Amino acid sequence: MRLAVLFVCLGNICRSPLAEGAFRAEAQAVGLDVLVDSAGTGGWHVGSAPDGRAIAAAQRHGVDISRQTARKVEADDFRRFTHILALDHDNLKKLRSLRPVDGEAELGLLLDYAEGLEGRAVADPYYGKAAGFDVTWREVALAARGLAQSLASRGD
Repeated sequence: MRLAVLFVCLGNICRSPLAEGAFRAEAQAVGLDVLVDSAGTGGWHVGSAPDGRAIAAAQRHGVDISRQTARKVEADDFRRFTHILALDHDNLKKLRSLRPVDGEAELGLLLDYAEGLEGRAVADPYYGKAAGFDVTWREVALAARGLAQSLASRGD
């Protein structure tokens, strides 16, 4: 099966689009052939572009996430993706409850790939000011780098 990574938060307009963009850039930098996507466990924003503050934060780091479209996690994601990474504990718990019997994706927390941040949730900037999106970017970018290096070294 081709290496495929899905990033999951609640609404798929802030944290998971940032993680998708950061990981896509890191995977390209290390030469990983990988399918990358993001989704939410909730469906409130299906069809929407990422939050403008997320787009701006990614753009400041040379990453364009403006063409991403929010979607909700589907049962087939657990069969299509090799890795599904939640951005917080609540979404990881929800993913575990949604996982079909034949779902083989490896589930985990994104920040487990960020040295010093293991076991923590990615900061949710949605209800805060624009500066919070830069904090979130730093966290997901650090984890994206660690994930890309881990996958590249394993030869997945």
